[in-house]
Amino acid sequence: MEQPKFEIQMLHDRVMIRLEQKAEERRSGSGIVIPATVKLANRLAWGEVCGVGSNVRSVKVGDKVLLNPEDQYEVELHAQTYLVMRERDLHAVATQETDHGTGLYL
Repeated sequence: MEQPKFEIQMLHDRVMIRLEQKAEERRSGSGIVIPATVKLANRLAWGEVCGVGSNVRSVKVGDKVLLNPEDQYEVELHAQTYLVMRERDLHAVATQETDHGTGLYL
């Protein structure tokens, strides 16, 4: 007998995020290769919002957000790892148009 499927709905101010895949290696601005084994402390990461609770106001599904992936709750669904966090723990959201942004673009 097949198990019933359940849709996941985030509650309150919670956001579910799929982290962008980490590159195998990075290059510094001057061209120095940084291997994937090097761990940088306090490094923020970009992720995609996959679900939002009813009290979330600043982001929506599909937005790219900047966050600290350390010390967040993880959940695995269909062999994919997601982070679950409060909206207030997000640091930035990438948007195409804004009147009060940083002037930097992805």
